[in-house]
Amino acid sequence: MLFLSIALMYACSKEETELKPEETNITFSIPANFPAPAYNFEENKLTNAGFALGKKLFYDARLSADKSVSCGSCHQQFAAFANLDHKVSHGVDNCQGKRNAPPLFNLAWQKAFFWDGGVKNLETSPLNAFTDACEMRTDLETVVALLKSTAPYPELFKSAFGSTEINSQKILKSITQFMGVLVSGNSKYDQVIRKENGVSFTATELAGYKLFKDKCSSCHTEPFFTDFTYRSNGLDLVSVDEGRSHITGVGTDFGTFRVPTLRNIEYTGPYMHDGRFYSLDEVLEHYNSGVKASANLDPQLKNEIPLSPIEKEQIKSFLKTLTDNEFIKNKLFSES
Repeated sequence: MLFLSIALMYACSKEETELKPEETNITFSIPANFPAPAYNFEENKLTNAGFALGKKLFYDARLSADKSVSCGSCHQQFAAFANLDHKVSHGVDNCQGKRNAPPLFNLAWQKAFFWDGGVKNLETSPLNAFTDACEMRTDLETVVALLKSTAPYPELFKSAFGSTEINSQKILKSITQFMGVLVSGNSKYDQVIRKENGVSFTATELAGYKLFKDKCSSCHTEPFFTDFTYRSNGLDLVSVDEGRSHITGVGTDFGTFRVPTLRNIEYTGPYMHDGRFYSLDEVLEHYNSGVKASANLDPQLKNEIPLSPIEKEQIKSFLKTLTDNEFIKNKLFSES
């Protein structure tokens, strides 16, 4: 079976074992039904020590302006590293952002990040969380100074990079090692596609899969269940959020946002760029009857996506096969 290749050394059951990077061979490999990644760690060698450092930084709230918020605050493992608690990002001083915190997994296959595609490199993607006024509200110079004076960080950087020197590049590379290894590719869907262990869809799931391929797959393309494009799905006649046009300055990009992945969708609500929908039922009903004729509406949604009550249940049943419980419950990724 080819999926995330992490040699987990169990002394007892998954639920009872505390998995530690130093006891685990951290490697990155490609699920058999995935294409080659865009990021391959060639210039950021993946090591146990680098991964462990990145994980510690990811969960350290001391890096934020008021010591209250970490990357893990908005990217919670039990929600597939999305944010279950809030419609939009929730940062220092109880500040509310304007967009929903997207899930973090399979990032090595992305060429652009965030709802508007404003960042083009996985290694620089954490910068937004550090510097945004409604997230961690700090800067790398401040973070570097803090880490230099905070044990055990100098020794952790020495283990990861061979020197106690701490700089912004090493910080970003180590966080990338942690985030890059967050690969979700072992859902029931994946096992069916790879014909593993005799796993098969139920009749309802199979009916939902057929409906999905007919009605949804042009945007939510397998195996990532997104085509990584930016589209307007008619949430409003005039979007309050300018969307991708904020990055490109192009009028036809106004109110368009990246097509989100549907993997682990069972646990990544609230949904849409502004977190307006709390359930899959609301999402499906939007496409069935709620699409607004916005100026940049995706042409494929001009006539909405008619769905009967039975079809909605079938599609939901299929979407739940995209849940990767092994990934969501993997203690290797959990805060120590």
